[in-house]
Amino acid sequence: MSGRFDLLVRGGACVLPSGTAVTDVGVRDGRVAAIGRLDGATADADIDAAGLHVLPGVIDSQVHMREPGLEHKEDFATGTTAAVLGGVTAVMEMPNTRPNTTTAAALADKARRAKGRARCDMAFFVGASGDNLEQLGDLERLPSCAGVKVFMGSSTGNLLVEDDVTLAQVLANGNRRVAVHCEDEPRLRARFALVEGGAPVAMHAEWRDAETARLATERLLRLARGVGRRVHVLHVTTAEEMGLLPEFRDLATVEVTPQHLTLAAPEAYETLGTRAQMNPPIRDARHRDALWRAVDEGLVDVIGSDHAPHTLAEKAESYPNSPSGMPGVQTLLPVMLNHVNAGRLSLRRLVDLTSAGPARVYGVAGKGRIARGYDADFSLVDLKAERTLSDRWSASRCGWTPFDGMRITGWPVATVVRGRVVMRDGEVLGDPAGAAIRFQDTLR
Repeated sequence: MSGRFDLLVRGGACVLPSGTAVTDVGVRDGRVAAIGRLDGATADADIDAAGLHVLPGVIDSQVHMREPGLEHKEDFATGTTAAVLGGVTAVMEMPNTRPNTTTAAALADKARRAKGRARCDMAFFVGASGDNLEQLGDLERLPSCAGVKVFMGSSTGNLLVEDDVTLAQVLANGNRRVAVHCEDEPRLRARFALVEGGAPVAMHAEWRDAETARLATERLLRLARGVGRRVHVLHVTTAEEMGLLPEFRDLATVEVTPQHLTLAAPEAYETLGTRAQMNPPIRDARHRDALWRAVDEGLVDVIGSDHAPHTLAEKAESYPNSPSGMPGVQTLLPVMLNHVNAGRLSLRRLVDLTSAGPARVYGVAGKGRIARGYDADFSLVDLKAERTLSDRWSASRCGWTPFDGMRITGWPVATVVRGRVVMRDGEVLGDPAGAAIRFQDTLR
């Protein structure tokens, strides 16, 4: 097949919907125009992908870019630079900024801030609160909106939705899938005495225990069933939650994080201290093993990073005054490729969890697979490359990773967003040109 393309990706092992094949991909106007032997074709730009795997662009569907209001931790420029260095082509950003993203004006402000500064494509969640319940159905359909996010456990501002009456009202207003952080706030308050005034950081997993997560997830699933609303349970961490979720597959999809699949208590707290502190917590190996079983059994739909950076000075505060959260968008793909090389999951399963899965769960238009007519988003990886993750590699403004010093096999070597090569061999290329992610439910 011959012709003229804007970009040719030649000779890579492309992970296609039908299987993995060594082939060429031709791109025009930001979309995949041809797949096959393109020996006679020419292009404005060319990537020799021999020896590499070409994955559909990774979509990280849970990140906190901290803008506006918390830019000393991260912003759209630094956060999306970290994303493309890690092979991520699109991100969905959470609403617990200052101010919270709870109005049309706040959503539009984020989209304006990201334009000309984001290096990958973006969408933004609207946070549910007691003040915007009746507007949620309209807000979720605005351009660049990824959907509604609910915090059942402690968060910033007025985003906490802790009681069943309010949560039921949230679920009853709108139609798109709702993303939910499941921790039971009444139980958190009742157990805070365990750590109040100071405690070892390992007590984080005791204060915010497995029952705290199970109770909240059980309540959510019961209410979702009552109103018939689709939900996405974020960063599931416990064996008990994974026991509940199979009965709700018609309504509920499931996310886990690389951190919870990789780290375990007590070792993580002993070696990382408060760097290991996140919500829900890093738990012991019993729960980690249950997450892997859920991945193996097909119960998990998505792997998201829950990228939530804080400065090292903030993390150095004594527990429990130290903030919860850790960066992850840049390390999501390298850490999971290391699990692929260790035989923990197949490359095709990884693609389903990081590309096709997020697109399917949230109804992303034109992303998540390498197919004609789809956005030309590619994550090119060298499965044999050996690297050591380090704080020095981090492009996030926070400047650290919980995986500092971890030796891995598998590395992102190029990132392509809608046909533009935005990273190659560790170098960020071109001007920021990220655009709004489009969603099938909101296309006019």
